[in-house]
Amino acid sequence: MPVLSVLTAAHAGRGPLLAAAGESLAAQQLPIGWRLEWVVQEDGPSPHLAEVLGQFVFARLWTNNGQLGIAMTRNLALTRVSGELVHVLDSDDLLLPGALATALAAFERHPEIHWVAAQADDLMPDGTRVPYPLAFRTGYVRAGEINTFTAEHDEPPISCAGLTARTATLRALGGYAANPCSEDVALFTAMAELTPGWITPEITWLIRQHERRTTRGEGWRRLRAASVAMVHQRLAAQRSVGLRLGAAQPQGGL
Repeated sequence: MPVLSVLTAAHAGRGPLLAAAGESLAAQQLPIGWRLEWVVQEDGPSPHLAEVLGQFVFARLWTNNGQLGIAMTRNLALTRVSGELVHVLDSDDLLLPGALATALAAFERHPEIHWVAAQADDLMPDGTRVPYPLAFRTGYVRAGEINTFTAEHDEPPISCAGLTARTATLRALGGYAANPCSEDVALFTAMAELTPGWITPEITWLIRQHERRTTRGEGWRRLRAASVAMVHQRLAAQRSVGLRLGAAQPQGGL
């Protein structure tokens, strides 16, 4: 039975938000034959989220036994997933009904793709939704195509926090970059340069806007420029040495 792994990095202060994320996962209906697992890696010296995750039978929790940061936390979670596909879900975000099935359908229709990026709305503190602007067309994206936009802007035109990708591809690229921030952007940029993907026209997840979002922290803002420079340097290096990746090798239900 093919497995879809959902990967979440979290810390002790995210308990209530993580519970809501888990409820949005529990409401997902996967295609017949698929199984869901939720791999949560807690960044901290001791576990605080076990009680939250205990209510979800599909969840598994590991602890870093230290404060390692989001990039390393995500990479540790990546070592523990068993699915051939990984969906990234931040601890404070929510999936809408049908989100995971939409991504799986794209892989089923296009077995050569390595990643699926989904549309999102911002979920404001008052419960209203604000569309997340997309500066790129939806549908099939050839290898390298989306990075024409990335090379001209600070980041790619999609939110990398809601990505579904082939596990083998993420591992082949070394997982998340050891950037102080935008580590997911660095990984996606490398993957999108080498492999084709799909951008869904459907809105399938919500970015919860709140005061404790990582991107609102002073440290994140202070280090963002250096992290963006790392993303652009990595992309330029890939193009200069002419790296290429072979076609996807579908397995299981893909």
